[in-house]
Amino acid sequence: MNKLKIALASDHAGYERKLVVIKHLKDLGIEVKDFGAFSNESTDYADWAHPLATAVENGEFNFGISLCGSGNGINITVNKHQGIRSALSWTPEIAALGRKHNDANILALPARFITDQEAVKIVDAFLNSDFEGGRHEQRIKKIPLSTK
Repeated sequence: MNKLKIALASDHAGYERKLVVIKHLKDLGIEVKDFGAFSNESTDYADWAHPLATAVENGEFNFGISLCGSGNGINITVNKHQGIRSALSWTPEIAALGRKHNDANILALPARFITDQEAVKIVDAFLNSDFEGGRHEQRIKKIPLSTK
């Protein structure tokens, strides 16, 4: 099996929490790429979200993880990409269901509303869950507005 590769992006509000997630992933031996932001100075999440989403959509990474203050802005942005199914998750159960039922390929985290420990648990639940297929397969095929 190929080594797992994860792309990450955040705005300033998600920067510190993203560093915790990156350390955790590296400790697990997972290859990571940080698309930015690279500090906690004010920045626009879309500047980092679009490159992340494009890389995941193009198959350069197995999954992506995005973070902003509420998780909403960056989640909305990555979901503009037709090949992305991003799950905004604030508990491990929601993250696991995003993978199991929606075949989510990006996990969006609400950095200001979860702790470092919760972030790690949510990431682990996402990465340790597999798409169930079956009845969910037909549903996710109806999500894109167009096919490539």
